[in-house]
Amino acid sequence: MTILPDVPLPATIRSRHVDGINGLRVHVLEAGYETKGRPCVLLLHGFPELAFSWRKVMPELAAAGYHVIAPDQRGYGRTTGWDPDYDGDLNSFRLLNLVRDALGLVSAFGYRHVDAVVGHDFGSSVAAWCALVRPDVFRSVALMSAPFAGPPSLPFDTADAPPKPGGEDPVHRDLAALPRPRKHYQWYYSTRQANADMHRAPQGVHDFLRAYYHHKSADWKDNKPYPLKGWTASELAKLPTYYVMDLAEDMAATVAKEMPDAQSIAANQWLPDAELAFYSAEYARTGFQGGLQWYRCGTSGHFIPELQTWSGRTIDVPSCFISGRQDWGIYQRPGVIEAMQQTACTNMVGCHLIEGAGHWVQQEQAAEVSRLLLAFLKQAGTGR
Repeated sequence: MTILPDVPLPATIRSRHVDGINGLRVHVLEAGYETKGRPCVLLLHGFPELAFSWRKVMPELAAAGYHVIAPDQRGYGRTTGWDPDYDGDLNSFRLLNLVRDALGLVSAFGYRHVDAVVGHDFGSSVAAWCALVRPDVFRSVALMSAPFAGPPSLPFDTADAPPKPGGEDPVHRDLAALPRPRKHYQWYYSTRQANADMHRAPQGVHDFLRAYYHHKSADWKDNKPYPLKGWTASELAKLPTYYVMDLAEDMAATVAKEMPDAQSIAANQWLPDAELAFYSAEYARTGFQGGLQWYRCGTSGHFIPELQTWSGRTIDVPSCFISGRQDWGIYQRPGVIEAMQQTACTNMVGCHLIEGAGHWVQQEQAAEVSRLLLAFLKQAGTGR
């Protein structure tokens, strides 16, 4: 086995592996492990990140009395047992199997329930489904940067008027037909070439990630999000190019245009170059395909029937939403943040938009995220 360098962590966080988790050997960061009997909080990262993205939040939660567990999720980092091949087992990356991963991990640590599951970006979707499917285990949920609209609906009242067969979403054709032709990043991420475009980026993985993180952060001054009027090409074209890309460009070329200068990089305190180097070394080693498989599960539509099993179900455990105010992720799917607050979550006790943070909220404004999470745990009735 290849000997990997140590993860550059605060002294209160340790790195370890847990075997036998739904076919995986899971790499876990852990804080608050020194004493038994603590309540547990599970932290789930998104794309393109790792458990490492929680390094600033974990010590604060542990200091408040929690056992904090943050895995590299299936497809990421030092977790092994997943298929890295584009033509491999896509089924294993579907949302309900990711929930099974989370359930297996907390069970392996000896917990029949956790006080909260916290998910950021795509991890927010996993956290939402954890709370929806197993509210007995996941007793509260904090969703970060990606709101949740609820399960997909079943066709309704169609016995005498059968539904029209579904086809390709016309928005993609309409985006390509704009005067400035465009494409949606999730469908680009689902293409065979997306992994190679980023893994073999002309600027190198390190500079690719630096530009990508910068472009979606509050440091990029044009991140001034507002609600869109609908899921139409003309409205989606208002999104920055990291979401709605120029048709002829890949993601490496897209973010290269926004690469910060050397002075800005040196001044960056939320992601210094030494910390970015850990991300870039991990992604240079593994590639991006594991995370991209999650997007393919969503865009393929193959797993919608399974998710429709929960059509009409709501998240009824205490919930909250935390995002950066400069994060377009709040609005990238029109109407979702409203649906989350009005119908999908029946016990939402807070919706917080943090100034001075874009998409990477727990890294850009870690102290405020930690404060809000601890306040939520207390308000949800699960606090120490």
